[in-house]
Amino acid sequence: MILYLHGFRSSPDSFKARVMAARLAELGRSDEWCCPMLPVSPLEAVTLAESLVPGARNVTVVGSSLGGFFATYLAEKHGWPAVLLNPAIVPQRDLSHYLGEQPLWHGGGSIVVEPHHLDELRSLGVASVTRPERYYLIAATGDEVLDYREMLAHYPGARTTLIEGSDHAISEFPHYVDEVLAFCDAPPPAPREAA
Repeated sequence: MILYLHGFRSSPDSFKARVMAARLAELGRSDEWCCPMLPVSPLEAVTLAESLVPGARNVTVVGSSLGGFFATYLAEKHGWPAVLLNPAIVPQRDLSHYLGEQPLWHGGGSIVVEPHHLDELRSLGVASVTRPERYYLIAATGDEVLDYREMLAHYPGARTTLIEGSDHAISEFPHYVDEVLAFCDAPPPAPREAA
């Protein structure tokens, strides 16, 4: 199962989500795809994500931007592999400028960001990842929203593709989708033995 978590103000209709869904459909694997519309509440978002894959063992979570922050939390909690696409590292700081009503990128409508949502983000923060081999980071130096250097610093030792230039949306994502799927299909790394 591939669980895709979209970013802030985004949706399952986002560019990268559509690219992944289309590629899985081409491969006859649409039944492995799950991409929910996430609620504005971070705690509700991770609860929803967990509820969609109850008891699933072979889950890889793919997260874009804020979805990457959620993916990191879920990877640490459940031991899932995770693919991070220009992930948010400190969203409670970044989103503090977006309190109040915010328009959605796709399909119209809006969300309301409240101060308690920032507290929820703080509660989901992962200070440092425990098993970097579980992660695949794709970061763009030209990301106009988030700083790729924070991403690199947060996932030391993770498999990393650093794209020179590009943008927050990773406009070249179709060139990377097969690499992402290969990571999703790889057997999960074995837990390290305690020393």
